[in-house]
Amino acid sequence: MRRWRKNGSDDLHFESKGLMDSVEVADFPIRDHKVILFLRRRRWIDTRTGKSFSLPLQIDITASSTRYSKEFGSFLKETYGDSPVPCRALEEFYHVNGRSFEKQYKEALSGYRSWDQLSHAQKWLLFEDNIGRNIAMDETSLSNGELYTIVTNRDKHGREGCLVAIVAGTRSLDVCKVLDKIDEKKREEVDGGTLDLSDSMRKIVRHCLPKARRVIERFHIQKLAGDAVLQMRIEHRWSALQQANDGKENAELEKTAYQPLTFENGDTRSELLARSRYLLFKSSEKWTDEQKLGAKILFREYPDIKKAYGLSHSLRMIFAKNTVKDAARLSLAKWYNKVAEAGFHSFNVIAATFYEHYDDILNFYINRSTNAAAESFNAKIKLFRANLRGVVDKSFFLFRLAKLYAYPH
Repeated sequence: MRRWRKNGSDDLHFESKGLMDSVEVADFPIRDHKVILFLRRRRWIDTRTGKSFSLPLQIDITASSTRYSKEFGSFLKETYGDSPVPCRALEEFYHVNGRSFEKQYKEALSGYRSWDQLSHAQKWLLFEDNIGRNIAMDETSLSNGELYTIVTNRDKHGREGCLVAIVAGTRSLDVCKVLDKIDEKKREEVDGGTLDLSDSMRKIVRHCLPKARRVIERFHIQKLAGDAVLQMRIEHRWSALQQANDGKENAELEKTAYQPLTFENGDTRSELLARSRYLLFKSSEKWTDEQKLGAKILFREYPDIKKAYGLSHSLRMIFAKNTVKDAARLSLAKWYNKVAEAGFHSFNVIAATFYEHYDDILNFYINRSTNAAAESFNAKIKLFRANLRGVVDKSFFLFRLAKLYAYPH
């Protein structure tokens, strides 16, 4: 009323007629109880015209385009944006509607709509300032089996600022086009790059990071040998299952009870092969007493599996014990001879693969660099995706990844 007098208005013609409907604004919970601020404007009637009106609130209390107080909205923005959690995780602790908050975070709080990489987010993302002296490269699936090539800075150890680039697909040409956008001087400062046995990744490192020393991940190499042993075990298991089926059919024809062969640990032949899967991936020093008995029977019945396990285990020990590149070179040469003597086709293929990547494999012994940083980052992405129960909006998912691992918090 006083403000009207200052403006020269005749307040005698305005009467108060109650209050307008309230506007609810969420604020910080108090003692684990939801807090809602109710803001109401007074309704006025112009007695000369009979029309009602209200004056806008002259207080700046809510975060832009939301129903949260400024301080609470800012707090939720930082909590949600800087943590790999789904929106429903905020409901229990802060008493907010998860779906409503996610929409408001996406449309108003986060700056997603004004993101400078939104237009090409589903094709590629690049954060040039995050490149360092050691990079890791791997591929992962975000949704529906669509693969993305991910480049990370190993020196950041999976924390903020570790993400260098995400490129849709695994074609070396596509990835090179994106990485070439990084200043050439920065790319030439990269000393080392860890990767798997993929030829496309070798091309990417050779083209984009010309001075980087390529290191092929040791665990991918060991996995090849483990898969060869696993394949041999599976082939024997199919044979054992077929043998058991033939025995049952013969017993039915002869009208006798079928009695399968049972070993001293109580397993049949097919059960022994099925239950020996995990012990073949471990060193014999880590076997339990039960696994030692199972391995004794398995190796007695299948000498070829014993020999294949020995080849796989000796390869594992080469990477575990040798600390000098020249010593490892000699050990690998001896291992090649053992593979040739064994005559297993799968191990011969592994040996030929090693020969093609010989120098990159041996580079592991310079700094014992592994691709664990990239594998760890992939695991974080998969866990984040699982917490969200899948990826609905791929661009927004990539935006959240960028907020977590590319931009400073």
